[in-house]
Amino acid sequence: MTLLEFKQIFDLYYHPIKNFLYYKCGDIDQAEDLTQDVFMKLWDKREEINIETVKSYLYTIASNMLLNKIRHDKVVMNFADRNRDHFNEQSPQYALEEKEFKKQLEDTIGAMPEKQREVFLMNRIDELTYKEIADRLELSVKAVEKRMHGALGYLREKVQHKI
Repeated sequence: MTLLEFKQIFDLYYHPIKNFLYYKCGDIDQAEDLTQDVFMKLWDKREEINIETVKSYLYTIASNMLLNKIRHDKVVMNFADRNRDHFNEQSPQYALEEKEFKKQLEDTIGAMPEKQREVFLMNRIDELTYKEIADRLELSVKAVEKRMHGALGYLREKVQHKI
């Protein structure tokens, strides 16, 4: 794979891969970091890549990297739980109410069930219609509506603010 081919692949797939990871993990910063890692790995393996299957290869790398990150985070959390007394825990103080709300909203979206989060973000971030989401996820429009209804109900319950 040449540098030009890599750039074309990067330009074509960066945002879809980032969105895919964001829908799965619910953390935009983590999704961007992982997306960069995906393309670094692609560059490292550029001599072995078949251009015709690069899309599925990218999504496979992305899924594997996310699973590895989740496993790593779980180990870190278990360690922190076991050694809680050794850490000085301080809760951050937010200066602005808006910043607090944004954090609460991001956390709530991150904790939302994956299927609901995926549909919610595809609609609100990518601005896809229910029909477009249904086509991409190979679901019925009714199933998308049900997931969106569940996502909005979840947000209302957890955030206690109209969305």
